[in-house]
Amino acid sequence: MVFRARSLFRLIAWIPAAVLAIVLAALGWGDRWLIAPVPPPGRVDAAVVLQGSIAAYRARIAGAMALAERGASDRVLLSLPRESYWGESIPPVARAYLVRTYGAGLAARVDFCEMVAGVDSTAEESEAVMGCIAAHRWRSIAVVTSNYHTRRAGILWRRTLARQNPTLEFSIVGVEDPEFQKPWWKHRQSAKIWLVESEKLVWTLLGGG
Repeated sequence: MVFRARSLFRLIAWIPAAVLAIVLAALGWGDRWLIAPVPPPGRVDAAVVLQGSIAAYRARIAGAMALAERGASDRVLLSLPRESYWGESIPPVARAYLVRTYGAGLAARVDFCEMVAGVDSTAEESEAVMGCIAAHRWRSIAVVTSNYHTRRAGILWRRTLARQNPTLEFSIVGVEDPEFQKPWWKHRQSAKIWLVESEKLVWTLLGGG
C-alpha cells in the first residue's frame, strides 16, 4: 500500500510539469502545428484563392496576384459568393476592385468561381471549386490561403482531389495573414484564430470535414 501511494504521489507530482511542458511547447511551436512546411510551387495553370475574412481574403488575393505577376501562374481563380447580403452581384464589384488595385492587364487574368448558398467550410468549398477547375481543364493548381490554414486546407483538398480529380497536380501556398501575428499568444485575435483552427485541425485529422 505504501509503494502504491508513493507511486500515485509521484504521478500526481508530474502532472503540473507535464502541463507546463505542453503549454510551453504550444507557445513556442504552436504556429508550426497549423502551418504546413511546403516548398514554393512550380509553374501552375492557376492559383486558386480560398475565401476568408476581409483582411485574410485580401492577403490571399495579393499572394495569388503576385504568383501571376511573376509568371508562376497563368491564371487566378477567386472563390467568392454569388451575391452579397443585400442581394448585390459580387463578381462586378470584385472585378472593379482588381482593376483598381492591380491594373487592367493583371485583372484580366482572373476568373471567378461563384459559390452557391450554404457553402461554409473548407471541405465544401474544395468540392464546389473543383467544378470550376474542371471547366477550365487545368492540369495543375496552387491553392492560396492564409499560412495558419495551410495544414488543414492541404489535408482537405487532397481528400477532394483523391475522389474527384486524382491526376490534378496540386500544391498549397501560404501567405502572411494580418490577423495572425507572431507570437500568436500575445495578440487576442491571433490567439482566437489559433484556438479555433487547432480545434478544426484535430477534427479534420480524425476524419471530419
